[in-house]
Amino acid sequence: MKNIIPNHIAIIMDGNGRWAKEHNLPRIKGHERGVESVEEAVKGCLEFGIKYLTLYAFSIENWKRPKTEIKVLMNYLSKYLDDKVDMIMKNQIRFKVIGRIQQLNQEIQDKIERNINITKDNNKLTFTLALSYSGRSEIIDAVKKICNDVKIDKVDLEEINEGIFSNYLGTCGMPDPDLLIRTSGEMRISNFLLWQISYTELYFTNKYWPDFNKDELREAIESYKKRERRFGKVNGK
Repeated sequence: MKNIIPNHIAIIMDGNGRWAKEHNLPRIKGHERGVESVEEAVKGCLEFGIKYLTLYAFSIENWKRPKTEIKVLMNYLSKYLDDKVDMIMKNQIRFKVIGRIQQLNQEIQDKIERNINITKDNNKLTFTLALSYSGRSEIIDAVKKICNDVKIDKVDLEEINEGIFSNYLGTCGMPDPDLLIRTSGEMRISNFLLWQISYTELYFTNKYWPDFNKDELREAIESYKKRERRFGKVNGK
């Protein structure tokens, strides 16, 4: 259906390092600028009436990066979790995290739990960060949980369907993304929300994440509004 804004937008934030290189700056400056783009995306979703925003902030594969860069990223994350509490409360934003957060340091885990608890009743925008996240790992973790519940007779094996399986994912209770945006010109999914994006519209932009702003978000939404989502059905049916 045309001219309908997406309910849920997911974004693969890519290009911080290349942006910094093109500006003759250290990589950490690209990450620093990227944090500003996160705020732009959140503000844009609030303004445009988007109900769910999920950002791919740190993948399981990112743990393979140099330790100094990981330390910088974790410091930015820790500071963000502290600095944005007032903003997310003021704007009635519900904060969530998906991923293997047990791999993060305890201080960050505590801040995540704090922000989740204090924002749980907010309902204007659900803002989710994917941290230490992998789509394949999420599916594996879900399968393990289902197997355990079948083992203890909590779930009947024959009754398991797509809906039940979705309840075991980190995105339980959230609609699947309508629109997936990837910045920096790369055209791949990179292990993000593999189960959830089976019918998601994809939008790729050459803009690096630090250059992604509210106008770029609006352009992606306008592209989405021109598309017709048939979900396997015949046009008009």
